[in-house]
Amino acid sequence: MTDVQPASAPSSGRRARGGADARRAARTSTAVKHSGFIRRAIKPYEPFTDEQLELIEANAETVLQEVGIDFYEDEEAVRMWKAAGADVKPSAVDPKRFRVRFPKGLVRSLIRTAPREYVQHARNPANNVTIGGNNTVFAPVYGPPFIRNLDEGRRYATIEDFRNFAKLVYMLPSLHHAGGTLCEPVDIPVAKRHLDMIYTHIKYSDKPFMASVTAGERSADSVAMAEMVFGKDFVDQNCVMTSLINANSPMVWDGVMLGALKVLARANQACVISPFIVAGAMSPVTTVGTLTQILAEASVGIAFTQLCRPGAPVVFGTFAASMSMQSGAPTFGSPEPAMVTFGAAQLARRMGVPFRSGGSLCGSKLPDAQAAYESASTMWSTLLSGVNFCLHAAGWLEGGLASGYEKLIMDADQLTMYQKFAEGVDFSENGQAMDAIREVGPGSHYLGCAHTQANFETAFWRSGLADNNSFEQWRDEGGKDIVVRANERWKQMLRDYEAPPLDQGIDDQLVDFMAKRKEVLPDNVS
Repeated sequence: MTDVQPASAPSSGRRARGGADARRAARTSTAVKHSGFIRRAIKPYEPFTDEQLELIEANAETVLQEVGIDFYEDEEAVRMWKAAGADVKPSAVDPKRFRVRFPKGLVRSLIRTAPREYVQHARNPANNVTIGGNNTVFAPVYGPPFIRNLDEGRRYATIEDFRNFAKLVYMLPSLHHAGGTLCEPVDIPVAKRHLDMIYTHIKYSDKPFMASVTAGERSADSVAMAEMVFGKDFVDQNCVMTSLINANSPMVWDGVMLGALKVLARANQACVISPFIVAGAMSPVTTVGTLTQILAEASVGIAFTQLCRPGAPVVFGTFAASMSMQSGAPTFGSPEPAMVTFGAAQLARRMGVPFRSGGSLCGSKLPDAQAAYESASTMWSTLLSGVNFCLHAAGWLEGGLASGYEKLIMDADQLTMYQKFAEGVDFSENGQAMDAIREVGPGSHYLGCAHTQANFETAFWRSGLADNNSFEQWRDEGGKDIVVRANERWKQMLRDYEAPPLDQGIDDQLVDFMAKRKEVLPDNVS
C-alpha cells in the first residue's frame, strides 16, 4: 500500500473534491511500487500441543522404517540412499521402482544441515526476499493450462497470456515474488516452452522467480539462464530461484521430480519439497493420518536435497485439499485442510526449515462469491499458520485449472489487507492515542481532533478495488461490480506497463542461448 500525505481540510469541514480524487488516484495507481515482503509481527496460531506433534513425528518415523518410500526411475538417487545407510529393495514387478526404508534418525540427521531461512536474490536487489523465520512471501498462481477473463471466458493459455501475467505480477506490490508457471503456454512445444517462460520472467520483471522443473535438463537450462543474469559464481553461492518439487503422493518420488531436485540442489538453488495431497485420495481422510504421511514424504525429499549438497536451501511444503466423497472433486476453504496447514507449519518450525502452503484457493469456475469465500478461508489459515512462502496467493480458479485475469487483481487487492493485518498493532505513543482521548473527552467525537486528522489516511486499511460509495454514486458511475472493475484495472495496467531495465548484453546472451537450445530440442516431447 502507498502512504499518502493527508491534505489539509477546508474550514467548512469538507475536503475539496480534487484532494479526494488525487488520493484515490494514488491508491489505484498502476505505477510500480515496492511494499516489500511481510515481516510478521503476529504470532502464528498453533492448535497442536507438543505431545500431539511428537506423536505425529513418531508415526512418520514408523512409516519411514516399516512402510518406506518408493523411488521410481532414478537409480542414482537409490544409490545415494543406499550409501547413506538406507535399506533398498528392488520391486518384484517393476525394475525401475525401488522401495527405500530408513533407519530411525537417518532422515532427521541429514536435515540438520538445511538453513532455517535464506535470501532469494532478485535482479533488482530492492525485490530480494527472505524466506523463513517470521517472514511471509506471496507468489502468484502456478501451473494452470487455461486462462479466464471477462471478455473471452475460458480458453487455453498462450505465451502472450504468460507475458501478460508476468507484467501484471511485476506491477502488483502485494505480490513479492514473480512465481513460475503462471499459466502453461500451450502454443509452444512442451520441450521448448520453459525457455520462453524463464526469459519472460527475466525480461519483463525484476522480482525473484522460479525455475522450470518438468525435467532435469529444463532445470539445468534455468540455472544456465540465471547464471547469465547474476553470474556463475554468484549463483553458486546464493539462491536466485526457489522452485517447486512435488512428491507423487502417496509415498512415491519419481524420476522427473528427482531429476529437477538434483540439478537445483547441487546448484545451491532452493527446492520447495511439497507432497500434493487431496485427502481421501492421496492420503488418509483424517488430519493426523494426512500429517503423518506429509511429514514422511517431505522429510525424505528435504533430506535428499542435503545429500545432493549439504546446506542447500530447502522449504518444507505441502498442498492440502479435501475432496467431495460423493464426486471425488477436490474442495477448498474447508476446515480440515486448514488444520493440516496449521499442523504442518508447526512441524516445519520444529524441523527448523521454512514452510510453504496455502494460497487463494477455490473450486469456483468464475471469480464469484464462491471463489471469494473459499479463497478468503484458505488465505486466513495461510497467514495465521505462519506460512513463509505462499504459492497461488493470487489468480487461482477452477481448482488450479485456470489462471484468472480478474481473479489475480481481486486477490492481489486482498493481499494488501493480509499484509496490513500481519503488521500487528501499533503500541507507540501515537498508537496509544492518549492525546486524542484527552482532547475529545466525554460526549464528543473524534472526527475533527488533531490525532484523527494526522492519521486519517493510514488509520484503516482500504481496498483499492472495492466500491464503498453510496448507491446513487455507484449507479451514476456505471453500476459496475468488482469483476468489471478488476477487468478494467488489468487492462489499464497492461497499457501503462513499462519493462524494468535489462542490460542489452545480457538480453542478447539469453536470446542466443534460447535459439541454440531450441535448435536441438524436439517439438513433440512431453
